[in-house]
Amino acid sequence: MRNLLDPTDLTIDEINQIIDLALDIISHREKYSEACKGSKLATLFYEPSTRTRLSFTAAMMELGGNVIGFSDANSSSASKGETVADTVRVLSCFADIIAMRHPKEGAPMVATQYATVPVINAGDGGHSHPTQTLTDLLTIKREKDRFDNLTVGFCGDLKFGRTVHSLIKALRRYKNVKFILISPDELKLPDYIKYDVFGEKIQFEETHSLEEAMPKLDVLYMTRIQKERFDSEEAYNRLKNSFILNTDKLLTAKKDMIILHPLPRVNEITYEVDNDPRACYFRQVENGKFVRMALIYTLLKWKKEGCTATNNHQIIEGTPCRYSRCISSIEPVKHLYKLSENGIYRCIYCEGPLENR
Repeated sequence: MRNLLDPTDLTIDEINQIIDLALDIISHREKYSEACKGSKLATLFYEPSTRTRLSFTAAMMELGGNVIGFSDANSSSASKGETVADTVRVLSCFADIIAMRHPKEGAPMVATQYATVPVINAGDGGHSHPTQTLTDLLTIKREKDRFDNLTVGFCGDLKFGRTVHSLIKALRRYKNVKFILISPDELKLPDYIKYDVFGEKIQFEETHSLEEAMPKLDVLYMTRIQKERFDSEEAYNRLKNSFILNTDKLLTAKKDMIILHPLPRVNEITYEVDNDPRACYFRQVENGKFVRMALIYTLLKWKKEGCTATNNHQIIEGTPCRYSRCISSIEPVKHLYKLSENGIYRCIYCEGPLENR
């Protein structure tokens, strides 16, 4: 059975198939209006969400299916202490596919170990957000008509920005893609994204200046400084206004550059930018519905066909992960580590390194 926990769970060919299916859905929506009739999607959202949860709901409804689940952990048995493992065991009895968001990194991975239906990671802490990545890719495809030969700037919270981590993992597999990483030192992209996961250095520059990077960019990916990821309000307040995109800063940008943002925004993009034709973030939201339609349809089809994932990672059991944001800090799971391409064992849940091996 196939799940989607990370963009790298899909091959380039599979990503292209999902993007092509989404484009076909956009052109022939009536053809898919009953494609998932009789099927149920369970949305398990342990932390707040507007766009992602409603996008999944709208996607399943437009495919002719139904939606069950919860939008707040406090309204579920999680508030009574029920584990992720038990929750997905129960929901597997009611639903045909699960979309799950959780503040702890690796929670959807735990879900796949117990669910009997496909699991989609709808965001796990600061780790990964693969359906936002598919949304971003569909938007880039529709706006730029290519994934190769792009210079992509990521601006803001690159440390905890799961959408950034996921999109870099996906885009690095295409030809001649360069990354410019724009952030304060405290929110720089983690080293495991830059080096450890890939086994070789990605093409990237790091800068503190959005203005310096602007003329080089084909895609600008703005992100919110995420208050909920900080351990202290003082640290958040010090960094929250690090980068603000306004029309003056766009004067040196390419005429065909596109501006993406996973939303919600706070103040990192001024409202006057919304009128610039390069601002794609609201078109990006609608693309999210179409690509999730394509993904749900595809995973249910693969389940029916008996498709299984190929996993070539060497897995070992090790000492408990020390990362407090890892799901293993609150769930009774085995402490498992996979071998990355450059020989470092990393936690299968949060990708933290194995200590004291």
